[in-house]
Amino acid sequence: MAEVQDVFLASFDEYGMNHFVPLQAQKAAKAIMECRTQALGGHTDVCTKCGYTHQSYNSCRNRNCPKCQTVKKEQWIGKRKQDMLDVKHFHTVFTIPSELNALVLQNQCKLYGLLFTASAGTVKELTTDPKYLGASVGFMSILHSWGSNMSFHPHIHMVATAGGIAPDGRWKPTRGKYFLPVKVLSSLFRGKFLSGCRALYDRGELSLRGDNGNAVSRNAFSSLIDACYQKDWVVYSKVPFNGAEGVFEYLGRYTHRLVISNNRILSVDGEKTAFLWKDYKDESKLKETTLSNEEFIRRFLLHVLPSGFTRIRHYGLYSSRSKSTRLELYRSALDARFRRKPHKKRDRQLETPFEIVVRILGRDPRFCPRCGSLLNQEPLARASPA
Repeated sequence: MAEVQDVFLASFDEYGMNHFVPLQAQKAAKAIMECRTQALGGHTDVCTKCGYTHQSYNSCRNRNCPKCQTVKKEQWIGKRKQDMLDVKHFHTVFTIPSELNALVLQNQCKLYGLLFTASAGTVKELTTDPKYLGASVGFMSILHSWGSNMSFHPHIHMVATAGGIAPDGRWKPTRGKYFLPVKVLSSLFRGKFLSGCRALYDRGELSLRGDNGNAVSRNAFSSLIDACYQKDWVVYSKVPFNGAEGVFEYLGRYTHRLVISNNRILSVDGEKTAFLWKDYKDESKLKETTLSNEEFIRRFLLHVLPSGFTRIRHYGLYSSRSKSTRLELYRSALDARFRRKPHKKRDRQLETPFEIVVRILGRDPRFCPRCGSLLNQEPLARASPA
């Protein structure tokens, strides 16, 4: 089966000779090309009873590698199962106009951070306002920077509780079918993001260069921001998930998703790559497209995040400060509001990475899949650099 790794192995060396590749993107590309190959070493499983042998190579564990997200995702979901409140949650998506894409690409750390703070500030301001709710909600935000065709499309997926803790300590549910009025959300988010852009620019923390590589003037920057104020921004709000299980199913799909997964790759050769993508402008139809390997790599590397950047963040009732103590109080408030039996404290042990692997494989990899005997492991040395 064709994989993202095949594209990089076929064409990244040539790509790197013809294009500037930032250090973080170079590291991601190297990790993807070496993942589960002899370059990282590994071991051979040997069964002395039936003669079964199997070679396994080590994974790169890079967060940009399509092969290395499953265990991380399962560990993260396991932690969330311990601290998610069993209540309806809303899914809201905050996007910015495509006119700002170049600005964001050239200032990723600052403006990805601003995406988080502007969207979170919008929700906090509106939910604490008695006109809309008058309570403190819990929510988590996930940054995605891509569209289905691998284009640059930065946006925030937010999952928020359908209610919160009022000043008197009681649980106060949201009113109506949707989380908050979409037009109000959009307008406030637009104002916070654009005013944040202006403030960063005024402090000399943003730069913007045109196609010719020269810095644009202050007037040109102001014109860009003014034009974006005139546009209607889109904040998409979906109907709520029913309870925590619906949230976990959603989180399993979104939290550790990458720009493209291996199961969407149809074919790879020395020059081009074919893959599937979902066209949301055409009733979400699944379509096939083909890119040159050069363009595929260019689009993929657009989405390598700056080193150390956190793409999943927690706010309000789900913030990390004293979370375990406060969540017990929140659950008690929920039990009282909905007249439920008092919940039992969640003290279940988290699965270890090994236990996750056993669950996914459906067997214990320490034992022979043919006869069930304990396997011997013989180390495989790393390949010497060329």
